[in-house]
Amino acid sequence: MNKKHFQKLEKMYLNANINTMIFDTTTCKVLDGYAEIGLNISEKYFHGLGAIHGSVYFKLLDDAAFFAANSKSEYFILTTSFNLNFLKPVKKGRIKAIGKLKFATGNSFIAESKLFNENGNEVAFGTGSFLNSKIPLNQIDDFKY
Repeated sequence: MNKKHFQKLEKMYLNANINTMIFDTTTCKVLDGYAEIGLNISEKYFHGLGAIHGSVYFKLLDDAAFFAANSKSEYFILTTSFNLNFLKPVKKGRIKAIGKLKFATGNSFIAESKLFNENGNEVAFGTGSFLNSKIPLNQIDDFKY
């Protein structure tokens, strides 16, 4: 894959409604077998005890692993499973998920991701399995669904 492919994936991610409307401070960088997703923490992401809800951990970790895997595919991939482990709560600052492709064969991918707080401490990690869909990325014009 090449830089243009990575930029298309970044555009697809950043233009998704969930990121423009809800996770509006999201950043994304995709490279070969690697993805980095960032987010500024806001109280709108908090659960009842004043830290970010687990769904935010999941979203960033899955997204980072997903795009690390999709960096190696010309098809839109699908998450088939994702396992998440929480280590520490996060209440403020900026968080960053880093995804790395661990294994790829045919249309199957395994990627891992780690979530870090603003001090660089790991707060969660996960591993996902992904499969190619039947949708070639070059047939998607604006990456809007």
